[in-house]
Amino acid sequence: MAVETADGEAVEDPVAYFLQDMTYHGKTERTRDAYERVLRRFEAFLTDPEANPMDAEKRVSEASHRDCMAWIHSLRRADAADSTIATYASYLHRFYAYMTQVGAFEANPMTLVMEEMDEQIDANPSRREISISGMRAFLREVHHPLDHAVMVTLLKTGMRVGELCNLDCRDVSLADDTPLGDVSNRAQLDGRGPSLYVSAEPAAGGTTNGERRTASNKRKRSTVVPVDEELEAVLTRWLAVRPDVTSPAEPLFVSTSGSWGNRLTTDMVHHLVERHAAERGWHRAGGDAEENVTPHYFRHFFTTHLRDRTGDRGIVKYLRGDVGGDIIDTYTHNWGDRVRETYEQHIYSLF
Repeated sequence: MAVETADGEAVEDPVAYFLQDMTYHGKTERTRDAYERVLRRFEAFLTDPEANPMDAEKRVSEASHRDCMAWIHSLRRADAADSTIATYASYLHRFYAYMTQVGAFEANPMTLVMEEMDEQIDANPSRREISISGMRAFLREVHHPLDHAVMVTLLKTGMRVGELCNLDCRDVSLADDTPLGDVSNRAQLDGRGPSLYVSAEPAAGGTTNGERRTASNKRKRSTVVPVDEELEAVLTRWLAVRPDVTSPAEPLFVSTSGSWGNRLTTDMVHHLVERHAAERGWHRAGGDAEENVTPHYFRHFFTTHLRDRTGDRGIVKYLRGDVGGDIIDTYTHNWGDRVRETYEQHIYSLF
């Protein structure tokens, strides 16, 4: 039975329709072939009554989140590598998201599955676990205002290292007497109080705010992140000694060493975090992601501790920039009485 897109086009084979649109979007033949292998494998799974949790043949347009979870479980039983499972899940998620967007399917059954998979990744039992008191002790040994500001910003916001590097002064709203110079804040920060605007726009190689960027922001939607009193004090201290910059974009974080006054790069941030972590015994050359503390570890720290304190996965995912569509709109519209209040009530103290 055919399904119809929002503009009334009949679709007999949703997988073929999706693959054809991938061609129109400029995807390579190799990419299309990879998607087709995964989607046809899922399609075959659905037509096998012994595998389907409802003991019935189904079309891909009829699949539920339980069907998707059962397929993921079958991959695990077949001893597929975790990276393979994550790739297959992302392919299926993108397929359903696209078919939902064009109106052919009513909903994306992979949304809940991806959330659960994200939860499992964040809860990796082999990853080094650092307590809040342990992180406080670590930060007490960091005296350079740039290094301290970078790490506190990552720990207090959960943003990615590329997103931190792409922050401009216009993305920062603090108290009236902070030394932001003549830079005008973004309109999205008006009335928000001390906040950071993390845009979804910057992309490596592209130009944003008059400057070519070397890192991409990976947010699904732009996000306004609250700044609490601790982070505000740290940023104020940094801005008071921040060097004159070379870019008209007025980057927030710039080098104070060999690239004096130039925007920090992701490599610079990795180096400064890993150098301090190594001094603490939290990083060694050749160590893996479970052992070493890196900028990405700070994102894990933020996720784990704030989620445990709030019990609200939705707000944490909003702050991390992991959600789009109606979910993020809900938090955007209720920013003042939901996001900021929840954040300020539960964000951990680092001093």
